[in-house]
Amino acid sequence: MIETVVGIIIKDSSVLLGQRKETASYPLKWEFPGGKVEDKESLEACLRRELFEELSIEIKSAELYHEEFAKYANASEFYVYYYIAHPKSWKIKNLVFNKISWVPFNELLGYDILEGNKNVVQKLIEDYE
Repeated sequence: MIETVVGIIIKDSSVLLGQRKETASYPLKWEFPGGKVEDKESLEACLRRELFEELSIEIKSAELYHEEFAKYANASEFYVYYYIAHPKSWKIKNLVFNKISWVPFNELLGYDILEGNKNVVQKLIEDYE
């Protein structure tokens, strides 16, 4: 099983989503930024590294919001830790996604969300809408 860490970045009643590239697995699906935990890397270190690599941001703090097991059709299994991440700066630069978008909570269900992120999207809507 692969451990992954995801950063949920909230600003003005919206959340930041990234759209996977056409050449990626699960092409053009929307997801939260994040990635796989490397050997001997802490969850927080992974979160900081991934958000810097994907969005060129540093975070000042983060709190664990949700965690769950996700299994995909291709038999990949992930244990995902979702953190509410608070950036030091709002100067966000897209470095890896097809595009990024600030999505109001009440519009999240209109996006083609990556299957493994659907439960946390529902939780966000319930908690923040």
